[in-house]
Amino acid sequence: MTFFLYFLLEFLTLLSEIKSPKDIKNLSYKELSDLSTEIRKTIIDVVGKNGGHLSSNLGVVELTIALHRVFESPKDAIIWDVSHQCYTHKILTGRYDKLSTIRKKDGISGFTKHQESPHDFFDVGHSSTSISSALGLLTSRKLQQQDGKVIAVIGDGALTGGMAFEALSHGGQIAKNLIVVLNDNQMSIGKNTGSLSRYLSRLTMTSHYQTFRRKFDKAVSKIPFVGKSISNFVFRMKRGLKGVVFSNNLFADLGYEYVGPLDGHNLPELERIFNRIKNLDRPVVVHVITKKGYGYSPAENDPVTFHGIGPFCTSDGTVEKYDTLSFTECFSNSLEKLAEKDEKIVAITAAMMKGTGLTTFAHRYPKRFFDVGIAEQHAVTFAGGLAAGGLKPVVAIYSTFMQRAIDQLVHDIALQNIPAVFALDRAGAVPDDGETHQGMFDIAMMRPVPNLSLLAPASANELYLFLEWAVNQNLPVVVRYPKSSCPPEEDEFSLPVEIGRGVLLKSFAKDTENCDTLFVCTGGIFREVKEAVEILHNGIDNQVVNCHIYNLRFLKPLDKNYFLEIVKPYKNIIFVEDGIRIGGIGTYLESLLQRSYVGKKTAVCGFPDKFIPQGKRNDILENAHLSPDYLAKKVIRLREDTSFNQNGWNK
Repeated sequence: MTFFLYFLLEFLTLLSEIKSPKDIKNLSYKELSDLSTEIRKTIIDVVGKNGGHLSSNLGVVELTIALHRVFESPKDAIIWDVSHQCYTHKILTGRYDKLSTIRKKDGISGFTKHQESPHDFFDVGHSSTSISSALGLLTSRKLQQQDGKVIAVIGDGALTGGMAFEALSHGGQIAKNLIVVLNDNQMSIGKNTGSLSRYLSRLTMTSHYQTFRRKFDKAVSKIPFVGKSISNFVFRMKRGLKGVVFSNNLFADLGYEYVGPLDGHNLPELERIFNRIKNLDRPVVVHVITKKGYGYSPAENDPVTFHGIGPFCTSDGTVEKYDTLSFTECFSNSLEKLAEKDEKIVAITAAMMKGTGLTTFAHRYPKRFFDVGIAEQHAVTFAGGLAAGGLKPVVAIYSTFMQRAIDQLVHDIALQNIPAVFALDRAGAVPDDGETHQGMFDIAMMRPVPNLSLLAPASANELYLFLEWAVNQNLPVVVRYPKSSCPPEEDEFSLPVEIGRGVLLKSFAKDTENCDTLFVCTGGIFREVKEAVEILHNGIDNQVVNCHIYNLRFLKPLDKNYFLEIVKPYKNIIFVEDGIRIGGIGTYLESLLQRSYVGKKTAVCGFPDKFIPQGKRNDILENAHLSPDYLAKKVIRLREDTSFNQNGWNK
């Protein structure tokens, strides 16, 4: 027992001594194997407590070690696509002692972040950007006569994004020193689909090449070392063989040297190949095969669940279950009910089947479900084609990812008034993932688009009603909802949908008639607004304030006359939205109100003009001055404020 504890202490010391990539350069392969095991244990323990991206990180431990052993970061720049697989990279670049804070408020990010370390070159959280970024950085260095390689590490799932192909095409023309590491695990978040996935599988699984390669490598390993020329000759022979076996190689056609497929968990092999290619004077694609969740059986057996996961029991992989219904689950249930009644309803997602709640829909209606890969732009225009053909497409995409397809929404949908429905999950405050994932821009981006209807449900009932209404309209509709549990239902949330109109809630006020203060809010932040109202009803700063709430429902179009009649009895009106203030619905309504009435006090609360870092939902809203306590105090300050001119405008 004493020996075991001593060994364990020695084992755990190895990782704590790694302060930079230089510290792993001289380790033996036995030590590197121990280091890999310790890194995996550390990642599992931290993600088990904090939540995070597990499967993808466990799959690239050896690959990350090999890259940092062979290349000289940050002189050689390693660019991680999406960067959700960067935990080992963070550990090896001096952030091991901070890993326990990952994804927490004031902790380190779950993605690469240039302010954290010189080894992180970009803030990344979206897919398919790495080759473009790497190509630009490499070209900049070349023009300034700076040394150093640039390596883009991209998954086969991210390679389905059109931007990646645009960069590959350009890089094959101009970038002699570009290295693209294709991390092929046949998955993005869910299992990959489409022709590219089959193409990569063909490269990977061709039996006659793999058989020959094993025999050839075995024979080569027996040749005594006789100099660099023999090594280069052998390398060229293997490349030539692949040129015969894979006569139609996409990467070769684009101008790249293709190397692989390689075992992404064989550290000596990875190092050997990286050492050879780093001196090649032409762009290279290194095709590496890895397994998501490698080394942790629950994640290996279910890499989708363990891709992005909340806290879980590390001993058996059990994930904590919650009794409350989330908006995502409500969307899933609602769409299935509607699809059961209407065979024209089809569902589309961009590699986010589980995240958007479409897993059961896909199993139940496989011919009516389409996963287009990480290709949001295509998903939107594809939906337009489906609708033009007479179907009723519902496209489920996270708000932050829908930003990538705004042009398609405008040009291919709204311009032609095509009746497609867009379900924007993760709108508003998004816990844990940080700046790249906050869904704070969709309202400001989409409200100016003609022909588009934009709705924001406050509850499960409203979400069902809105979807039911949307799939039966002859126009494009966006329904946005947060990553949170649904609040308790209010009677008003079951009222029929009326275009441009919301619902007024008075029932929880202590005095439903004598009330001079009104909250006007978007549905995604109704829970916090109601909590603010309860604080005011119970008394704050020695004041008790009765408030009503007007849940907008429609952010576009708006029945302006109806809205002005609703707010007419109130002296103090505070607008609250889970979107950015600039260009938001609150600023617009405040302007409308001030042009129509004299003497009303108004205030607008929304996300400020800055990017919001990671934290829990409460942390994010507090950071943005959208917490219930802040909203309640805002009402007190508004009621006490006398700085209004004769037209009622704030000075």
